[in-house]
Amino acid sequence: MPRRNGLSKYDAPLIVQYEWGYQDFSTWGNTVDNKKIKPKVERKLHPNSMQFREWQRGWNDAYAANLKRVKGNEQARARS
Repeated sequence: MPRRNGLSKYDAPLIVQYEWGYQDFSTWGNTVDNKKIKPKVERKLHPNSMQFREWQRGWNDAYAANLKRVKGNEQARARS
């Protein structure tokens, strides 16, 4: 299905999928109206596609950034 500028969903820059993964990790576990927000893996990305791999890379980078932040907070708390 053609989109704006004649691009299909497979022509999108991969940074889009990376940002989806990063944002999905950031919202994972948050609650809105007492309902947990689940990651938008239902974006219909095939698990064996480059788009899914970029989504996964964004998710993993967000996880690593969060882990670094949590460890820094724990060390700061231990020093106090």
